[in-house]
Amino acid sequence: MKILVTGATGYIGKRLIPILTNEGHHVVCAVRDTLRADKNYLDDENISIVEADFLKPETLKYIPKDIDVAYYLIHSMSNSSNNFERLEAACAANFKAYFSTTNLKQVIYLSGITNEEQLSKHLQSRKNVEEILASDSYGLTVFKAGIIVGSGSSSFEIIRDLVEKLPVMVAPKWLNTKTQPLAVRDVLAFLSRAKGRKELYNTSFDIFGPEILTYKQMLLEFAKIRGLKRYILTVPVMTPKLSSYWLYFVTSTSYKLATTLVDSMGVQIVGKPSNINQLLDVDPITYKEAVQLAFEKIEQNSIVSSWKDSMISSGRLKNNLHKYINVPTYGCFKDYKERKVNNEQATINKIWSIGGTTGWYYGNSLWKIRGYLDKLAGGIGLRRGRTHVSELDAGDALDFWRVIFSDKKEKKLLLYAEMKLPGEAWLEFKIEKGLLKQTATFRPRGLVGRLYWYSVYPFHGIIFNGLINKLVSK
Repeated sequence: MKILVTGATGYIGKRLIPILTNEGHHVVCAVRDTLRADKNYLDDENISIVEADFLKPETLKYIPKDIDVAYYLIHSMSNSSNNFERLEAACAANFKAYFSTTNLKQVIYLSGITNEEQLSKHLQSRKNVEEILASDSYGLTVFKAGIIVGSGSSSFEIIRDLVEKLPVMVAPKWLNTKTQPLAVRDVLAFLSRAKGRKELYNTSFDIFGPEILTYKQMLLEFAKIRGLKRYILTVPVMTPKLSSYWLYFVTSTSYKLATTLVDSMGVQIVGKPSNINQLLDVDPITYKEAVQLAFEKIEQNSIVSSWKDSMISSGRLKNNLHKYINVPTYGCFKDYKERKVNNEQATINKIWSIGGTTGWYYGNSLWKIRGYLDKLAGGIGLRRGRTHVSELDAGDALDFWRVIFSDKKEKKLLLYAEMKLPGEAWLEFKIEKGLLKQTATFRPRGLVGRLYWYSVYPFHGIIFNGLINKLVSK
């Protein structure tokens, strides 16, 4: 079949695409920015990439009209917007309007379990999208999942942060909310096996794991799997705002995203039983098995996708990457350094492994202080880390940077700063004619921006000199 995957650069989309191509289907990946598409897609004859923004109907004309099945994986739970409900509704309406003029047979939509009368804004928005997508021109199949557990998933990483950093937790009362966690491998099984199944047209199913657990039980089970002793005290006096700050300071999430998550976590997510497991021959694994499987992927350094690379984890960068790829020169301050490269391949390997668990090679304590200050100022800090220890692609998160351009053949890596700044900043590494050229560029915003540059300039001299020296050393 010819299958469209929207949200192709997202957590689920990136994992679903190889499953579909391995089955022999041709996959059309709809992305808002082609720079963010996996480079391996360009060499795969079974994958096509189209640049389309479902908030801009005029861009949808590039999507082929002969699609058989479309996966709707678009979500706008953005930490940069307070009106994600309107954005999600607009995307769904534009999607429906376009495909009502084609021969599309089936749309498969991944939503959230919405069985409570009082829904969070996030879940209410998902429910509204389902209603908008319903059409007489194609069959709509809806899968509603609760907490998704897998390497790189937001729920997994947030629980991991809490468990591994806090021996004792004084936690909000929503930790007693019940949910049914589902392994990401089972989510993918439901999605991939539903395509082309006419008996699933115009149907909706809750999909969930075999256990009903509270968030507190999930934390304690996670700790047990990791061999850690943890104590949790839930208190009723912690307001949603305090709960959001609690998540923000302890985990790698942003404050606005933490607010949205807290809003959702107060709602019980228990699915309605159906025969969908038997229909699609899916036998969901337990929460314990899902966590153990996630750590196997982490230890093998084979995480396919991570929520941290999504733009919902972004601190500053709101538009497509093309806007930031041309580093400005006018009205900018620059810190330029170059060194002779002794071993080109070794230097490239060091550059592409920078940040995360590897660190910044020199002055790591200063980088950590900068990350801590950024967190206090409402930024993202250093806790995002990176998804892969030695590979970087455009769009990847890297501590408080975002990868704008990454090409080992061109020997160039360009990063854009997502920390809180009175201006914009880029950091570029490029090897030319046996020289490593390292350039930090800062475009200040007003007088405050200029004062900021001069105040940190002495530290830049220390950090950036040390960094480039380490990168070219044997």
